[in-house]
Amino acid sequence: MTRNGQRLLMLIDAEAAQRRVVATIAARGGWRTIMAEDAAGALATLATEDGMQLDAILLHHAEADVEPAPVITQLRAYRPQLPILLLTAHASVASAVEAMRAGATDYLSKPLAPERLLHALEAAVGASAGGELRPLTEKIPAMLGFDEIVGTAPDFRAALSIAAKAARARVAVLIEGESGVGKEVVAEAIHAASPRNTLERVTVNCSAVPANTISSELFGHEPGAFAGAFERRQGRFVAAHGGTLFLDEVDCLPLDAQALLMRVLQSGEVLPLGARHAQAVDVRVIAATNKRLADEVAAGRFREDLFFRLNAVTVPIPPLRERASDIPALARHLLERIARQPGLRQLGISDDALTLLMLYDWPGNVRQLQNALFRAAVLCEGDTLTRADFPQIAALGSRPAPRTRGEMPGVALFGPDGHLRPLDEIESDIIRLAIGHYRGRMTEVARRLGIGRSTLYRKLNELGIDTAA
Repeated sequence: MTRNGQRLLMLIDAEAAQRRVVATIAARGGWRTIMAEDAAGALATLATEDGMQLDAILLHHAEADVEPAPVITQLRAYRPQLPILLLTAHASVASAVEAMRAGATDYLSKPLAPERLLHALEAAVGASAGGELRPLTEKIPAMLGFDEIVGTAPDFRAALSIAAKAARARVAVLIEGESGVGKEVVAEAIHAASPRNTLERVTVNCSAVPANTISSELFGHEPGAFAGAFERRQGRFVAAHGGTLFLDEVDCLPLDAQALLMRVLQSGEVLPLGARHAQAVDVRVIAATNKRLADEVAAGRFREDLFFRLNAVTVPIPPLRERASDIPALARHLLERIARQPGLRQLGISDDALTLLMLYDWPGNVRQLQNALFRAAVLCEGDTLTRADFPQIAALGSRPAPRTRGEMPGVALFGPDGHLRPLDEIESDIIRLAIGHYRGRMTEVARRLGIGRSTLYRKLNELGIDTAA
C-alpha cells in the first residue's frame, strides 16, 4: 500500500490495450496500477520502492502454449505472502489446479467483468473467502434435476416444490435469493423438468451486458440501427424460440429495456432495433434477482407491470446460513463433483471440518462453499479434508451461538399458534425431508422410513406430495 493509503497492483501483461483496460477498472476501486510486460520485468519491479509496497499481482496469461505456473512459482519465491491473481482466456480446471498449486491466489477468466476483478482484488487482500475462484468453479457442471439438488431444510424444500410444480406450466418464474444460493441451478432444474427441455436454456446475465447494448443483446438489431451496427444480429429471444430464456440479475435492466421486454411478454413478438416487422417468438422466461423486486418497484427502479408479469410464480431460495444442517450432505455432494475434474481426486471430509463449515455464516452461500471446497481439494495432500484445510474460513470466525445437532432445522412439531400441528402435516414434512435427504432414491427413502415402497407411494398420493419436492 502506498503512503497515501492507496492500494497498489502490479499487472504483468504484454498487451498495452489490455493494460489500459485493467488499470482503468482497478482505478474505480481505488487501486493504482504499475506495469510489467513480462516475468523478468516483474521480478525487477519487485525490488523497487513501488514493488516493496505492492498489495497484489495480476498475471495475464495470453498464450495458450505458455504455462503460467513457472512464473507464479518465481513470483511466490520472492514474495511468499503477496496475493497473485491469474487472468486467462484459456480457462480450464486442469490449468487452474496447476496454477493454484504453484501459488496462485485466484483465477479469473476473460472476458473480464469489472465488478468481478474488483471483487477478486478485495477478496485477495481482505482475507475474504467470498470471491475466490468463482469463474473457475462455475465451470464445474452444475446442471441438476430436482431430485439431485441437495437440501432437506423445510423452507428450501418448499421452494423446490413450488419450482417443480411451475416447471410443467408455461408461466414466467421469478427466483429470488442472495448471490450464490443456487438460483441458476434451480432455473436449470425448472427447464429440465419442463416440456421445453429438448432445447438448451439460453442465459443472459443482465448485469454483465452494458446498458447501451442490452436491448440489442435481447432483441437483436438490423444493420444501421445505431452507430456501429454494421451487421444484422439475432437477439437472445429469437435464439430461445421454443425453449427457455433465463434472465439473471434482471433487476439490472435499464428502464428502456424493461419497456421493450414488457412489450415482448405481452405480444409474443420481438421487434429488433431498426427493424420494420416483428417476429413471433414462443419463449418461457425465468428471471432471477438477488434483490427484492417489490422494493425496486417502490423505489422507481423497476416497472410495476413488468414485475407482475415476471412473478407469476415466485421461488424464494433461502440463504445457506438458514439451512446449516444441509452443509454436511452438500459438502460431500460438491466434493464428489469436484473430484471428477482433471487433476483432482475423491476426498473425504472430517467431522471437525464439517463443524467449522456449519458454524460459518457463508455470505457467499453455496457458491462460496464450493469455492472453499475446491481450494481445499486442490491443496490437500492427504485423503481427508480437515479443519486445517480451511484456514480462510477459520480466520473469519464462526457464529456467536454454535448450534448442536438437536438445534438444526428440521420438522416443526408446533404451529404458529403454539399447538401441535396435525399428524398428516408432520408426516408430509418428514417424507419430503427424507426424499430430499436421499435425493429422490425412493427405495432408500422407504427403507429408512421403515415402510414398503408401495406404502410410500400410497402416502405420497394421499398427502399430495410431488416426488420432485
